[in-house]
Amino acid sequence: MTRDELVEEVRKRVPTKNLFKHILAVEAVMRRLARELGQDEERWGAAGLLHDIDYEETKDDPHTHSLLSGKIARELGYDEEIVHAVEAHNEAHGIPRESLMDKVLYSADPLTGLIVAAALISPGKKLEGIDADFVLHRMGEKSFARGANREIIKACSDFGMELRRFIELGLEAMQGISKELGL
Repeated sequence: MTRDELVEEVRKRVPTKNLFKHILAVEAVMRRLARELGQDEERWGAAGLLHDIDYEETKDDPHTHSLLSGKIARELGYDEEIVHAVEAHNEAHGIPRESLMDKVLYSADPLTGLIVAAALISPGKKLEGIDADFVLHRMGEKSFARGANREIIKACSDFGMELRRFIELGLEAMQGISKELGL
């Protein structure tokens, strides 16, 4: 399946504009991290696109979220490494994060929310107006972007990446698709 075909599949299943933007942001971060870590951008991008493909159906039941995404990924022909990363990103299942892809997807998911929240409180309300220092400062404020789990973001250390570098790469990735994100 090509990226464009997968994007259309996601678009059919995810009509909510902000959720679709979140999925695109996670894909961009996954692709950027794949480049940084010498991994396959297409595969990692697909994991980002697939990670919340079930959210419209499972938003009221977090214990099924990501398991249905994994099932959909299998049905679309994706391999077990991608399926596992998608299923393991929801810690409610207790699925161990073993591969590099698993660990990066787990941390990239909440990072995108933190970066969006930081952009929205910047004077220009744009990604171009913020940097890693701005995001790091906001990350330290407990009342800011409470939904962006700091411990999960800091789990970037599980794949050997320093927090500042992780934020820099995530922000760079999202700035690269700022028009699609509306930021």
